[in-house]
Amino acid sequence: MGALRLFTGIMGRISTFRSYQIVLLLAAALAVVAFYYFGSERQNFSSTTKRIKQTQASHNANRNDADLSLDTRLLHAEEKAGAAGEGEEGRARRTHSQPEEMQRYHALMMFTKVDKNRGLQAKFQVAMRSMAKHGRFLEEEVLVLHFVSDEASQELGKQLLPELLLDASFKYEVAFHNVAALTERLFPIVEAMQKHFSAGSGAYYSDSIFFLSVAMHRIMPADMKHIVQLDLDLKYRCNIRDLFQEFNQFQPEAVIGIAREMQPVYRHTFWQYRKENPKSVVGDPPPDGQPGFNSGVMLLDLEAMRASALYNRLLEPERVARLAEQYHFHGHLGDQDFFTMIGMEHPRLFHPLACGWNRQLCTWWRDHGYGDVFQLYYRCPGPVYIYHGNCNTPIPDD
Repeated sequence: MGALRLFTGIMGRISTFRSYQIVLLLAAALAVVAFYYFGSERQNFSSTTKRIKQTQASHNANRNDADLSLDTRLLHAEEKAGAAGEGEEGRARRTHSQPEEMQRYHALMMFTKVDKNRGLQAKFQVAMRSMAKHGRFLEEEVLVLHFVSDEASQELGKQLLPELLLDASFKYEVAFHNVAALTERLFPIVEAMQKHFSAGSGAYYSDSIFFLSVAMHRIMPADMKHIVQLDLDLKYRCNIRDLFQEFNQFQPEAVIGIAREMQPVYRHTFWQYRKENPKSVVGDPPPDGQPGFNSGVMLLDLEAMRASALYNRLLEPERVARLAEQYHFHGHLGDQDFFTMIGMEHPRLFHPLACGWNRQLCTWWRDHGYGDVFQLYYRCPGPVYIYHGNCNTPIPDD
């Protein structure tokens, strides 16, 4: 009887509803039925939404994979049209934009006159293939490859790079910098030192561009903190990312990471200074001597270079001339000579790389008057991370 009274009461209330209210009640009831009907088929709202999102994510992933394979991952970032010599030289225009939070590792190589030199082309192929083979970076990291190049070599580089980096497991970008524009900007900075560290007018290292590393902190964008400069005649036997970790080992005053010279070239170059200062270790072999530096592999802490008052004073023409006179120095190897000379006076500006990071193979001086002391300079205990086939020396196979 209680139930009957309750039902009668409810029906009485319903009878007072207006027709549009009854329609709303019926619609709500149908929605409940539909929900449980689809739920019995395991297609409720949550699972359906998840399935749609998964389908879309799969589509996007496939599309992204296709984009990354196109032109071999982020390939051929080029200078903006008309940017040569203006503003931030060689800022890359990427084919596929990347989030700003991506961490970029910058590496620079000279890439001039490669189109006319098959030997350089072969060295370039060895370097890029070995870099791709051993390189490993995190998902949120990008290796930016900078090439200082003339127009013809740039076109050749664009043709070769897709195949050479085809097997790279890491993201990368490529930026070409116009050599003529860079030289024009460099000349006022390095003009004074060229006469001290160049072989003469028209010689290979007489061009200002071969002093780029000396003034890199004034050429590259202010927000670029680190860059490594690498010769083309290298063969990588380890992950190049590990080389960048050497920046973390710099002492407070260090601005450049560089390996020692592995031939007695500076024993020869400083002969007069050594004669006048017989107790000096200038030009002597390691571990107690100062054999000079080799610029085949260099880590440039651009932020530290900009901040170092001492380093920037050493770029002043009168300082360069004074040191060159003090050491009776006249070289022919460009930036390497400059770094060697100031390193004799200010070694704390440099972070010494282990010889394995720049395992030079050239033996020229062994056969030109220094065979008795050659091995004191040439030996390199420990693992080899990068081979340097300088003076056209063949690089061992792995």
